Amino acid sequence: MEIEDDSGGQDLKSRTALPSRSGKSTMVGLDKELIEILNWLDGNSSARDTLSIVGMPGIGKTTFARKIYDHQRVQEIFHVRAWVTVSQNYDERKILLDLLESMKNLSGEMHNLETSDLKDKLHKNLKGRRYLIVIDDIWDTKVWNDVNRLFPVDQKRSRIILTTRLESVAVHVNSSRFALHRMRFLNDVESWNLFCKKVFGGDCCPGELYQTGTEIAKKCGGLPLAIVLVGGLLSKSNQTQSYWDHVAKNLSSVIASHDDQSSKILHLSYNNLPYHLRACFLYMGIFPEDYEILASKLVKLWTAGGFIETETNKSLEDVAEEYLLNLVERNLISVSKRSSEGKIKICKIHDLLREFCVREAKKESLFHVTDTSLRDLPTNISTSHITDPSIRSLPDKIISLRRVSIHPNTQSNHRHAYSLPTSAIRSVLNFDPTLFLSIEFLNSSLIRVLDTMNGNSSDFPTETVKLLNLRYLACLNGAWELPSLRHELRNLQTLILSCMESSFRLPLEIWRMPQLRHVHLDSVILPDPPTGSVEEENSLAVLHDLQSLSTVMNFKFVEDILRRIPNLKKLGILFDEIGEDWSDYCLNNLALLQNLEALKCLFNWPYKPFLQTIIFPPSLKKLTLRGCFLPWEDMTIIGSLEKLQVLKLKRKAFSGTVWEPKEGEFLQLKFLLLEENNLEYWNAESTHFPNLEHLILDNCQLLKEVPCDIGQILTLQKIELYYCRDSLVTSAKDIYEEQQDLGNEDFQVRIVEMTVEEYETC
Repeated sequence: MEIEDDSGGQDLKSRTALPSRSGKSTMVGLDKELIEILNWLDGNSSARDTLSIVGMPGIGKTTFARKIYDHQRVQEIFHVRAWVTVSQNYDERKILLDLLESMKNLSGEMHNLETSDLKDKLHKNLKGRRYLIVIDDIWDTKVWNDVNRLFPVDQKRSRIILTTRLESVAVHVNSSRFALHRMRFLNDVESWNLFCKKVFGGDCCPGELYQTGTEIAKKCGGLPLAIVLVGGLLSKSNQTQSYWDHVAKNLSSVIASHDDQSSKILHLSYNNLPYHLRACFLYMGIFPEDYEILASKLVKLWTAGGFIETETNKSLEDVAEEYLLNLVERNLISVSKRSSEGKIKICKIHDLLREFCVREAKKESLFHVTDTSLRDLPTNISTSHITDPSIRSLPDKIISLRRVSIHPNTQSNHRHAYSLPTSAIRSVLNFDPTLFLSIEFLNSSLIRVLDTMNGNSSDFPTETVKLLNLRYLACLNGAWELPSLRHELRNLQTLILSCMESSFRLPLEIWRMPQLRHVHLDSVILPDPPTGSVEEENSLAVLHDLQSLSTVMNFKFVEDILRRIPNLKKLGILFDEIGEDWSDYCLNNLALLQNLEALKCLFNWPYKPFLQTIIFPPSLKKLTLRGCFLPWEDMTIIGSLEKLQVLKLKRKAFSGTVWEPKEGEFLQLKFLLLEENNLEYWNAESTHFPNLEHLILDNCQLLKEVPCDIGQILTLQKIELYYCRDSLVTSAKDIYEEQQDLGNEDFQVRIVEMTVEEYETC
């Protein structure tokens, strides 16, 4: 359980450390988890059991396994111990010989034995004895199936531990509840301790290097491999302030240029990737260091870049999400945040892996990363074609590549401008908000991806409408006025615009862009399809591929619009200043969107008859409401949606002091958010939400308590409370204690408490 005040959180369960290894094993922390695993090894279960240690490359799986294997307690309780490293090249005979040698049962003549004889020898040495086998670095479930047959299955309390980078292998091996240990990153204190051990041995860090040293250790991102490598480098170099400052500013590239060990370790994971995942993985290097990557954006970029292979009966986005999940399960990408549906929402890549991606991508001419410092600008580059002296050209060696990613120059706050005078570039991603990107020289027949923060330009860049093959267009931080698009963007798939204006009017030509899949704007006014001549009507497209559209201002559910977006899955709407006359909005027609899965309705003008007027499609899985002041009695309409899994009732979505749920509703609901309402009594029982997994109560300052029966829901995994009154907090803690007493150690309660001043005002 976590309890937080307004200054941050503190986990009531102590955090554990992680190991590292370089030459001789060096490990910090992990005492608690070590004890837990030792207790499992010495547990009462007489059956042979297996534990998988899983994590990304360099996180210390082998070191931790070695720490367990060499522990005095392990040596005392097992009759036989053996260690074998499998790696990617599986050789059954070598594994047998290594196991026998590890058990000190290998004589010279055994090298001449047949493989079947070696199997018999191993089996006889283990049969009837209590043994511990560690299988290090296993990559394939088939290999595990073969290796597993070598060991007797008896009732001698024997144990097997394996290490792997692949989640699929770890899950396949799973034999009990305690069968999987996921390694995590080191925290700042643990990182510093490991750093000091590698750099100074048993000595302390000199005072003048302390601040820079802690910065270097923190920049390693909690990855033991990175800490060990940079620590080894610094231990052999001149320990001067200037050199340490250089390392701190260029950490990833310094490690990469001085060490082959990390490259070899990371190449193992890269070479193990299927070919269709390699480009997707390397593409992660296109983002800046420590960048929180929106999974939805990554999926769209992969799709627009042509990295996704089409599959029968699956959308490109579904296939791309499977690719991302595969990379996560291979521990090459970490998940920072999940959506309310449990999908990956935000992901990250460790800087060491990112640097690997940048280097490999450069070798394969996949993309080039630069910044606004133009450090690699050749002295002989010609800029005669540029009339504006404030605009500089990209280097020749960059513009010869197809994809360019421009990152902020952390050493300069000046505004910059780039021109891209090339016919080769297919993709431009600009992550620098101070950069104005002039694209007047781009070849209109080639550019496919343009993602830029275009420096608060007052007009939408008119050159973009001439990019015939543009698939992905994202322009942020501008006050745009979109010009007529005519037919130049007929291949556009994704349109993302962020503007300073209160609303953004899409041009009529939006109905002539048949490839559109996603349209996302802060607040967009969708034009009605034109009516008139037969020729005009025939020129309009049915947007069969359009899957997501948001946020539409005062959306009208007229049939002529809905029949042009028949496969829409996600829709966001903002209703503002409508008044009392809703007759033109045809809310009952929403049911015509038979593929709609997610709907967000935000009201700046309350409309209490909303639920009596609207007809939801039966396909709806996620519903978000805000500001409609609906009576709680109307919840039965929402509760009757058979496929609804996520319900977010944001600020003032409902009004009233009592909510009486009814049995037989919300049968599939897994996620429920109640935010900022005047609810006082929530008379719910476990049968009202039989499949609820996650409950969030945010600013429900009048609600007395979490219904005690909520804790009896068998599927419930987590309760979160934000700025709620003391009695509500107490009831949540009571549920947590009850779950702990029942042995449900996975159950979580997170509490962010009000300050005294906040509580006294509510």
